[in-house]
Amino acid sequence: MTTPIIFDTDPGVDDAQAIAIALAHPDIELLGLTTTYGNVDIDTATHNALLLSELAGQTIPVAQGAAAPLVKPKHPAPAHIHGANGLGNIELPTVSGQADSRSAAQFIVDTVNARPGEVTLVAVGPLGNLAAALQLDPSIVERVKQVVIMGGSIREGGNVTPVAEANMFNDPHAASRALTAGWPLVMVGLDATHRCVLSPADMDTIAAGQGRLGDVLKGSYGFYRDFYQQALGIDGCCPHDSCALAWLMAPQLFTTARGHLTVATDGDAEGQTIFAPEGRPFLDARWSRTPLVDVCLDADGAAVVKWIVDTLK
Repeated sequence: MTTPIIFDTDPGVDDAQAIAIALAHPDIELLGLTTTYGNVDIDTATHNALLLSELAGQTIPVAQGAAAPLVKPKHPAPAHIHGANGLGNIELPTVSGQADSRSAAQFIVDTVNARPGEVTLVAVGPLGNLAAALQLDPSIVERVKQVVIMGGSIREGGNVTPVAEANMFNDPHAASRALTAGWPLVMVGLDATHRCVLSPADMDTIAAGQGRLGDVLKGSYGFYRDFYQQALGIDGCCPHDSCALAWLMAPQLFTTARGHLTVATDGDAEGQTIFAPEGRPFLDARWSRTPLVDVCLDADGAAVVKWIVDTLK
């Protein structure tokens, strides 16, 4: 049985790896790519989404979405991590396709309503498109099958502030809306993704199996790997966004817990995801006021990386 998904993305080196998985996995039906600013500006995100699907020889709808956060000022894209073009500053082929005429939010609403109970939203960037879709049609909460979000951090600490993960920090107000909407939700954050390291040898194996797309994946990986050597002292990269798809298709590789999530929207803790385990009493009931969700607290890193490589080789 195939799993129909919309992949909401800001490509991005690790996004590109995840898009390759969504295009290649025999049990994933990729209904569309929706783009957001984040790792890159919105026009670059849309260009890269179109390019990656074309390199894989597939025609996938791409709908352009959020260009900036809901409330806070937009931070510059992190060109030192993903390159100015989002794909490690390598030379890229030209794109022939064009984006869907609908906004990302409208595309999400239309697609979910056309196939009630079937569509999983996998979001691996800032969450403005999900927040906008909820604003357009709040009833999609009842019609979406599930929502898988790559972002946040429970015990691991942050990667752009001491406490906040990048996607949550980029648009904490959208994150708060999306994480507390009441739809079936799983958060795959740094507690899981930092357990996974995609090595240079892994990337060589992937590149050999992915043709023209593999050339771009391998070329962009080199730039990203340099960042990780400096930032975390590892030889390789954390394939954050691929981990969301790994959870979707192989959840047994992750350790999850159920509880209540909140997102701090301002102050020094801006973008922090705060998790109150189900049934655990705290001093005040406020921590348990949000709907129950699942969060990943750990992952079998070697097994997740093997799953990624096996899917793409």
